[in-house]
This record gives sequence, structure tokens and C-alpha cells, in this order.
Amino acid sequence: MLPERPDLPVIRPLAAAHFRDALAATEKGDVPVAVGALLAIDNESWAGIVQRLNALGGSIADLLTGGSADGRRTP
Repeated sequence: MLPERPDLPVIRPLAAAHFRDALAATEKGDVPVAVGALLAIDNESWAGIVQRLNALGGSIADLLTGGSADGRRTP
């Protein structure tokens, strides 16, 4: 198990599932479902997702558009 990180916001399991669903819907081109899934994520989990993506050099937009932090498209 990973050590506790009290400096990072918690990402709740349901929020992770919503985020996964949003990515899957985006991959299928189903924008309304992707937006609905993203809107279902609670504020604290959203902050945790964004913070972790920023630490990895990415963003929500990169994931949803297939881009990368350096502007290249990912396969």
C-alpha cells in the first residue's frame, strides 16, 4: 500500500470511476456522457485529480483530447 499523503486531496473511489467513465465516453466520442461523468465528481476529488495530473505534466484537457503536455497527440 502507498504511504498516506495528507498534503494531497483525497480522490474518492466513486470519483475515480466517474473520471474513468468520462475518459471512456470521450474515446467513443460521446461528449454528453463524458461531461455528465465529469460533473458528477465531487470538489475534493476533482482537486486531487487535477493536482496529480499537473504533477505528471498533464491536464484534463490533454486526457480528453488525446494531447500531451508538450502539444503532441498521443496514440
